[in-house]
Amino acid sequence: MTTFTSSLPEDVLKMLADKAKSLSVPKNKIIERALRIYLDQLNRAEYVQSYKQMSGDVDLLKVAEEGMEDYIKQLDHEER
Repeated sequence: MTTFTSSLPEDVLKMLADKAKSLSVPKNKIIERALRIYLDQLNRAEYVQSYKQMSGDVDLLKVAEEGMEDYIKQLDHEER
């Protein structure tokens, strides 16, 4: 594990210390968990944004439709 040093506002440090004490958990564990959650949310937001951008891409939609047509033909062929 690597050591990381940072500065935080006094009010945030107070909330962190209070919560760590009430949960009997080290402050660094709370920070680690909070950061993991936040970074995961950022990744999810990027993922959603990429889908929104793709939904407006006419060429990509055509490729997807062609792929679905081929898939449906394969299913029809398998049923016979």
